[in-house]
Amino acid sequence: MTLVVILLIVAAVFAGWWLWRKNSRKSEPAPPPGPVDPFADADTDVLRGDPRRIKAADLVELYGKTLAVRGTLRLSEGDYQWAEHFLDTGTGVKRWLSVEADPDIEIVLWEEVTDTDLQPGPRELSHEGVSFRSDEKGKAKYVSEATTGLAPAGTLRYHDYAGPQGQKLSFEAYGDDAKWEVAKGLTLDRNQITIYHQSEA
Repeated sequence: MTLVVILLIVAAVFAGWWLWRKNSRKSEPAPPPGPVDPFADADTDVLRGDPRRIKAADLVELYGKTLAVRGTLRLSEGDYQWAEHFLDTGTGVKRWLSVEADPDIEIVLWEEVTDTDLQPGPRELSHEGVSFRSDEKGKAKYVSEATTGLAPAGTLRYHDYAGPQGQKLSFEAYGDDAKWEVAKGLTLDRNQITIYHQSEA
């Protein structure tokens, strides 16, 4: 009989401790949120889509036209990463949308330049009456997703030039022996583009 009483007392003590522990956990304050960028524009991302999440099959609205993202290049140079998205214009003209965060997001719409003998290297170049100055150059690795017209992975040489009012000129060569491809670009304001993400995956 004494053993039964002892077991009942032990059980009661354990139950009381468990209830106290459960209630004390409820009263513990939630951990503070992590650091937040005070200049991050989360409202714009919610209303107009997040450029950092663009991928194949997403839709991009620019200047009143809706374009489909056919494929994406994920590029990296050291610790720095950016993306270039291949847009279906339906006109045969190749257009790309590049997205970089350094640290602010920069979105540039690119259009291929054909029938030109421009070559990278000089400090300044002129194209269509606009003067561009050498901005940055290097060599990056890329991974191709969906349709881009490129191998699944490889290397990219690039030399970018900056012009007035957000205009840009870019030279890219996919592979060490590849010829330079030329594109002209225009930096976009976040409010000029709306992204329709087709899935959360």
